[in-house]
Amino acid sequence: MSAASLDGRRCWIFDMDGTLTVPIHDFEAIRAALGLPLGLPILESLLELPAAAAEEKRRRLSVIELELARAAEAAPGAEALLAALRRRGDRLGILTRNSRANAGLTLETCGLAGYFPEADRVTRDDGPPKPAPAGIHLLLGRWDGRPDQAVMLGDFRFDLEAGRAAGCATVHVEAGGRFRWPELADRCVRRLDELLPL
Repeated sequence: MSAASLDGRRCWIFDMDGTLTVPIHDFEAIRAALGLPLGLPILESLLELPAAAAEEKRRRLSVIELELARAAEAAPGAEALLAALRRRGDRLGILTRNSRANAGLTLETCGLAGYFPEADRVTRDDGPPKPAPAGIHLLLGRWDGRPDQAVMLGDFRFDLEAGRAAGCATVHVEAGGRFRWPELADRCVRRLDELLPL
């Protein structure tokens, strides 16, 4: 994808934790606290459990996520990009594997809630989580947008896989610059405001 190809896109869909916020989630520690297999996705692991056990672990997960939401900080460069896109009149949405309640608290805590109307926040409570592309399709449907007008931005392969599956441009955001999934990303940035010149 060429450097200029993001310029005509007016639908921007952001992962939340670790993309718009400073990464603080230790997913292996969360899995260990919940007694789930290490290295496997948490939400999918919960689906494999009997209903009663899964419900108890979901309650514990909500407590952990609430603590993390209360500690959220906006990632460097996030507000600068969001403000520029808003001035341009672009649509801004959230697609997160977090719950709706914790997504709202996270955005409020880090000062970014004003950029994302409630209707433009898609969470695990709204349908199949990433890497399924359903959340992207849901947002584009609300916006009367098309995949070739959209960008999916995230720090993990599920974000990039969802964007690819939906036919969007994808941006891998990773402050450390490791960029582990180059085959899934049209562009790789350490900070969101690196996209401002585009």
